[in-house]
This record gives sequence, C-alpha cells and structure tokens, in this order.
Amino acid sequence: ARLIASELSKQMGQQVVVDNRGGASGIIGYEMIAKAAPDGYTFGTAAFPFVINPSLFAQLPYDSVKDFMPVVQLPLGSNLLTVTPSLPVRSVRELIEHAHANPGKLSYGSAAPGGSQYLALELFKIMTGTQIVQVGYKGMPQAVTDAIAGQVQVICENLGPSLPHVRSGRLRALGITTLKRSALVPDVPTIAEAGVPGYELAPSSGYVLPARTPRDIVLRLNAEINKALMASAVSERYIAEGSVGGGGTPEQFAERLRSETAKWAAVIKTAGIKRQ
Repeated sequence: ARLIASELSKQMGQQVVVDNRGGASGIIGYEMIAKAAPDGYTFGTAAFPFVINPSLFAQLPYDSVKDFMPVVQLPLGSNLLTVTPSLPVRSVRELIEHAHANPGKLSYGSAAPGGSQYLALELFKIMTGTQIVQVGYKGMPQAVTDAIAGQVQVICENLGPSLPHVRSGRLRALGITTLKRSALVPDVPTIAEAGVPGYELAPSSGYVLPARTPRDIVLRLNAEINKALMASAVSERYIAEGSVGGGGTPEQFAERLRSETAKWAAVIKTAGIKRQ
C-alpha cells in the first residue's frame, strides 16, 4: 500500500496518505471505507479477509457487496505447501497417501481460522479426503518454528516467508497453491498438477471505494493504480514476493470478489468452521 501510495502521489501530484486501521480481521478498516464520503478521497485495500469475513462473522458493520465499489485487483499471492524434513514424503501424492494411511496422526500449524494458511489446508483436506489435525497458533512464525522442529508436520505459509526455510533445508516444499508455477521456485509443481486437480488458493486483494462513488472517479483511480502497478519499484517488489498478475478493470475485480466469496463460503461451511 505504501509503495502504491508513493507512486500515486507522484502521478497525481497530490499526497496519498496510508492510514492503518488494523484489527478484527480488517473489519475496522472496511467499516471506515464503507462509511466514508463517496468522493474518491478515501479508498482502501480489500485483502483476503474481505471475501471470507461474511462467512466467518454472524454480523458485520457493513455489507461487502452493497457498501463498496471495486476499483482494481492487485497481484495474486501464493502459499507453499511444505512439510518437516523428518516426514517421509517428498511429493503431494506421497503426502496424500501417508495421510490416508495414518488418519488423524498428521497435524498442520496455522493461525486464525480466517487465514489463507488455515483455509489452504482445509481445502486440501476436503479435496483429498484426508484427516490432518489443525494446531492453532497466535501467529505463523511460531507455527513455522514448530514445523521445523517436527512438532507439527505440515505448513502452508505464504510463499515469501517460506522460501528461506525451504532453501536452507529446514522445510521441504511439495507444491504451490496457485494454478501456475512460480518463477521463484520453478521446480516446485502446483498442487493441482501434483495430484489434486483443480486445487487453487491465490490470496487476492485490491482497492475499493465507498459505494455510490461516481463512475468517472472510479475509472480515474483505476487508471492511476494500473499505471502505478507497472512502475518498477512496485512491480519488482511483487515479483520478489512471488505475486503475479494484477490490474484490469473494475468489473474484473468485482467478478473476482464474487467468485472468491462464494468459493470460500463453501469451504468454510464444509469444514464446519463456526461463525463468530
């Protein structure tokens, strides 16, 4: 957000300030955007929690469809499915076979139920019919530490934080969650091609404005952010993190929000995750 804000400031000749409103799975920030004046001066990032919050929370102080105007999608992220090196599996297929032979004996570490690290494994379990027990942590760093030590066997962390541990041999990479391989780990297959056809988790985010923002403002901001995404400082940062794609029209981002919301609502329901 800060990188793009800097580029927008240069392009538009007007300062763009990042106002962090963290906490409550982004709900505090999303409510602020929803209630802001629809004049184009307040917009925000709709990250992965934006599409899963309607399924995780019984009540929200905003309507994720009616209270926002999608602007543009940001590059898609990816997670890396890894195992502790002591586990005798070296592929996604071998992990599935091992899990079937040892139901309930494998465990994976993740933070809150709404995180991509959690939902990645729940989707994996649903699509493979495996029983892998979730172990909750306050944050992913401790979960990764325990996976390295062998206290949990499986981790599906974001690609960037996973790479140092994979390259050092502290974790073994089995598959990437996107539909295409990553240039950062070209030898690691996608989970879909390695044994789970159709599997995909590509945490997406993008910019949204308050509903009722005039169309000309939406298109102006869309054009400016598309331009900012092409700036070397921004694109190189995303490439270094393994993120791909991004940009496009407001309608394309709106469709992405609709499809992702529906997809993860089904996963959350099937996994039996209770609303808070």
